[in-house]
Amino acid sequence: MIQLFHVSKTFPPDYRALTDIDLEINKGEFVFLAGPSGAGKSTLLKLLFRQEEPSEGQILIDGKNVTRLASRGVARLRQKIGLVFQECKLLPNLTVLENVALGAEVVGMSKKESRTKAYQLLRELGLKERYDSKPLSLSGGEQQRVAIARALVNDPMLVLADEPTGNLDADIADETMRLLFKICDKGATIVVATHDLNMINRYGTRVVLLQRGALADDLRLASRQESGK
Repeated sequence: MIQLFHVSKTFPPDYRALTDIDLEINKGEFVFLAGPSGAGKSTLLKLLFRQEEPSEGQILIDGKNVTRLASRGVARLRQKIGLVFQECKLLPNLTVLENVALGAEVVGMSKKESRTKAYQLLRELGLKERYDSKPLSLSGGEQQRVAIARALVNDPMLVLADEPTGNLDADIADETMRLLFKICDKGATIVVATHDLNMINRYGTRVVLLQRGALADDLRLASRQESGK
C-alpha cells in the first residue's frame, strides 16, 4: 500500500526534517508513527498525501508514484485518503452533520446515503445529540471527533491521523481507537502519528519510531490488547 524509497525532506534554508527513510506498509495494517516532537512525524504524513513533496526519494501509494502525479491525480488520490490533523478545519457555516456528510457527497454519494452514514459515525463517536450544532458551539474535543467522522465517512483506503486523540478524554479516546480499528478490520490502512506511549502500549501492533528525522526502529508487536472488534 505505502512504499518509501530513500525519502528525505529539507525545508529552507537548510532544516532537514527527514533523512533517507525506507519504509513499507501493507494494505490493512495499523501502524503507529512514534517519536518526540520534531521527529518528523507530521512531515511524513504530509508527504503521503502530497501537501509537501520530498526533496529526495520516491513515494508509492497503491502502486502510484505520488511524487509524479499531476494536480488531477493528486485530487483523485486525496479522495481515497481520510485525514485527521490537529487543526480540525471544519466549515463554520455548516452543521456537524453537514460537515461530515460533505466528504462523501463530493465524491458522488447521494445526499441521503451520505447523511445516513454521517449520522451513524457521529453516534458511534458520542455526538448524536450534536448533529445539528455548528462547529463553533462545540468543545475542542467534540470538534476533533467531528473531524474524525468526516475523515472516515467516505470509506477511505488509507487514513492518516496526527495525534487524533490528543484533545479527547480517556473514554472518548478509547471509542475513537476502537472505531479506527474497525475501519482497519474492513481493509483500510491506518497510520497514526503520536507521542503517547500509553496509547502505543495499549493498542500498538506495529510501531515505526522516528528520531531527529531518521527511522530509528520498526517494531512489530505480537498482538494488540484492545481492538475495534
